Amino acid sequence: MPDLPVSPLVSTTELRALLTSEPRPVLLDVRYRLGGPPGEPLHEAGHVPGAAYVDLDRDLAAPPGAGGRHPLPDSASFLAAMRAAGVRADRPVVVYDDWSGHAAARAWWLLRHHGHADVRVLDGGWSAWVADGGPVETGPVTPEPGDLDGEPGHMPVVEADGVLDVEVLVDARAPERYRGEVEPVDPVAGHVPGAVNLPTSRNLTEDGRFRSREELAELYAAVGAVPGADVAAYCGSGVTACLDVLALELVGVRAALYPGSWSGWITDPSRPVTNESP
Repeated sequence: MPDLPVSPLVSTTELRALLTSEPRPVLLDVRYRLGGPPGEPLHEAGHVPGAAYVDLDRDLAAPPGAGGRHPLPDSASFLAAMRAAGVRADRPVVVYDDWSGHAAARAWWLLRHHGHADVRVLDGGWSAWVADGGPVETGPVTPEPGDLDGEPGHMPVVEADGVLDVEVLVDARAPERYRGEVEPVDPVAGHVPGAVNLPTSRNLTEDGRFRSREELAELYAAVGAVPGADVAAYCGSGVTACLDVLALELVGVRAALYPGSWSGWITDPSRPVTNESP
């Protein structure tokens, strides 16, 4: 089988080559959009051949609560969902979505967090696959059960009590939310004091694919997120920040995720909030 590149990304061309090899990678369709249509009907209407559907709310998050709107799922539930989707410890995994990589990055992060070392996000996602003429399959997919097992702890995590001590804290939300000018989802506007704003959209080109490593390195270095620095990322609920974590991985920075993110931070009114940039 052709080797996947040493990268958390795989291109449409590389994935097409992998589809004709044996054993094929496990494919996960994690299409999801906040406030958008359910992903499963979209999956059945058309998907990368063999891709199993994974639901973000059901499989990649716990119910909302003090941990935010999308807390990390408990490990037993997550691993069971991955086994049901056919994920095996000895096969590479490719994940994709149609939400600029946000949901796919969450799946990538959780799989890596639980010890699966060979996980890739399809660069450009479903739209790139279709635009580049990739084959499409319709109908439901029932994969053979996988065997993934493991323990969390393979990716760094920072919780609320350590957030203010992070050297470079990246807020991945849109600038207007960071500045507290609007807050369309959560009941409190603003950001964590000391956080710098690097919205996930800045990782991508106009066609939804990742910028070059050189461009990303320059982007993050401008805020001090360089190899060896103490870096963490948060967003609204711990999902889209995974895209910043992935982008940082591309440039050699192992960043922590604050899973509760803004929606978890504001559940405790004693925690500080600001609208001012550092």
